[in-house]
Amino acid sequence: MRTGNEPLHARSPLRMRCGLALWGLLWAIAGTVAFVMAGRPQWAAACAALALVAATDLAMVIRHIHQGPHYQPGRDIPPYEPDRGRNDAFGIRDDPGRRRGSRP
Repeated sequence: MRTGNEPLHARSPLRMRCGLALWGLLWAIAGTVAFVMAGRPQWAAACAALALVAATDLAMVIRHIHQGPHYQPGRDIPPYEPDRGRNDAFGIRDDPGRRRGSRP
């Protein structure tokens, strides 16, 4: 349920995802180097593929961070009005007094 003040208090998980992608990239590169040195080419290839996935994710996250908050409404957009049970598209509320999970 939206309260209407989400754009003011929302925090983006992009910086955390950037850190995790960087951490995964570093470990995958270290694993690739270690398995090459140990003479395990299959494991080195697996780590290199994982490094490629982590690098792609890191590039996407950095791109989204640079784009800025283009998807969030500004201060001139009024907050959404709460649902108050009017949305019955999924049959969540059958009548005004009955809520999901309640017994008849």
